[in-house]
Amino acid sequence: MLKKTWMSLIFAGLLTASGLAAEVVVRIGPPRPLVERRGPAPGRGYIWTNGYHRYEGNAYVWSPGSWQQPPRPRARWQQHRWQKRRGEYVYQEGHWR
Repeated sequence: MLKKTWMSLIFAGLLTASGLAAEVVVRIGPPRPLVERRGPAPGRGYIWTNGYHRYEGNAYVWSPGSWQQPPRPRARWQQHRWQKRRGEYVYQEGHWR
């Protein structure tokens, strides 16, 4: 019984690690970003995070920007982006720094 538990925990850990390492790689570059209208911030300290094109199976889809509250003081938002690498485009998800 203990052996089965350990094996399932190891398998779950490997699945989690492989999910973190996955990259979205596309041969066709994303369209130009859309110009968005942003309304007023919902409160003090909110930061606007720009929208971006995400790739879903066979086409790019626009994800609109939104107002976000930083997770800690002085945190900075690193925008989502597509980086050209060896003739392909690799998606880099936005994150707080």
